[in-house]
Amino acid sequence: MAGFEVGIIATIFFGGLAGWLAGKFMDMRFGIFMNIVIGIVGAAIAAAIFRTFGVFVEGNWFGYLITSFVGASILLFIAKLVRR
Repeated sequence: MAGFEVGIIATIFFGGLAGWLAGKFMDMRFGIFMNIVIGIVGAAIAAAIFRTFGVFVEGNWFGYLITSFVGASILLFIAKLVRR
């Protein structure tokens, strides 16, 4: 096995966990379900952005969690701006 591949179940799990953590960190009141959805979407977007710029932090589960957390935090910040 050459590298660490994250499957769809792990993406949902880490994205959901990161969305929940980002919601707590940013004190957002969207509800746990919406924070999890934002975390999953944020994980995909952050991974694509990081790959575009050549930043690879997805070497293991902790790196993927960091990527997901950054993406979820960015999306929650944007959602907070739009919600106002």
